[in-house]
Amino acid sequence: MRPKFLIILVIAGIAYVLGARAGRERYEQISTAVTSFWNDPNVKKARSEAKKNVNKARKAAQKKLR
Repeated sequence: MRPKFLIILVIAGIAYVLGARAGRERYEQISTAVTSFWNDPNVKKARSEAKKNVNKARKAAQKKLR
């Protein structure tokens, strides 16, 4: 997935939450869903692995620049 596409999805989600006419109840449903997704063990593991890969790539890029 491209970073630009992901950013667009995040912005669209935020715009929906802020602009929803369904009111506070719908906002709470969305908020609960996002929180449960973010705290899911598989998502936590994926975030951790992504962070490790980013750090590894950053170190490799720094090494090439030297």
